[in-house]
Amino acid sequence: MTDKALRLGTRRSRLAMAQSGQVAEAVSRVTGRPVELVEITTYGDVSREALAQIGGTGVFVTALRDALLKGEVDFAVHSLKDLPTTQPDELVVAAVPVREDPRDVIVARDALKFTDLPSGARIGTGSPRRMAQLNAYARSHGLDIATVPIRGNVDTRIGFVRKGELDAVVLAAAGLNRIGRGDEVTDFLSADTVLPAPGQGALAIECTAANADLVAALAELDDPLTRVAVTAERSLLAALEAGCSAPVGALADLLADGQIVKEMRLRGVVGTTDGSRMVQLSTTGPVPETHDGATALGRELAAEMLAQGAAGLMGERAH
Repeated sequence: MTDKALRLGTRRSRLAMAQSGQVAEAVSRVTGRPVELVEITTYGDVSREALAQIGGTGVFVTALRDALLKGEVDFAVHSLKDLPTTQPDELVVAAVPVREDPRDVIVARDALKFTDLPSGARIGTGSPRRMAQLNAYARSHGLDIATVPIRGNVDTRIGFVRKGELDAVVLAAAGLNRIGRGDEVTDFLSADTVLPAPGQGALAIECTAANADLVAALAELDDPLTRVAVTAERSLLAALEAGCSAPVGALADLLADGQIVKEMRLRGVVGTTDGSRMVQLSTTGPVPETHDGATALGRELAAEMLAQGAAGLMGERAH
């Protein structure tokens, strides 16, 4: 075994550097080799356009994958929700570590909860998925809110609230936890209110399929239960033929009886961004024992959603 440093490709954002740093420590632990971070700028990092306009899926991933294929880095760390649902043959997701909290959260002025926001409250989010579900919840509960499209890193987004430009912003719990800012959360959004993006809170550790020794070493960081859950979620997304910028939410909950995980509940939602039309379904069954089983579960739920009109909603946008 060589002691030459492994090169980990990562985006430059504070969140990406934080989660890559955590993975680097774990990889160094299982391989006995030092790991150095190689910072790579992606198109999603430099473009100021809304993610829905520049394609959403893949904009944070392509440059990292190119670096892998060129041999400039040995492996890369992605937020799993950023990965396209089609996997290149030359690359393999060697590990999906234990998932962080998948929920969305609110950071609001005056430490307000979501349901305590005042009439006319302006809530910032760059996600059509979040817009669709927040607006649907507001419609059904008689709340008067306005969802405002925003972009930027965590500091920028929370800054809109601190400066009084917005009443609240919606962020991922996992991201805030990973950069040590979980204490700024003023409310957690239950998955019954807002289903997260497929794979949210999970990381993907990717390397070339040809590097069998590294694939085997990284696999020690894989969490089988997280893997089966996100596989079902991403299979649902793939079957709906939607990218991560589309208003699609999915979450596979592992249901335990005491200490033993017995069942998995997969929930999916598709809606128009104004919240006026939604298709939301779920299915519960034994925890799939294989990748194919998890994939089949996602496809089955997607087929039910399509049968109830989901396809007609995904291309719609509020005007």
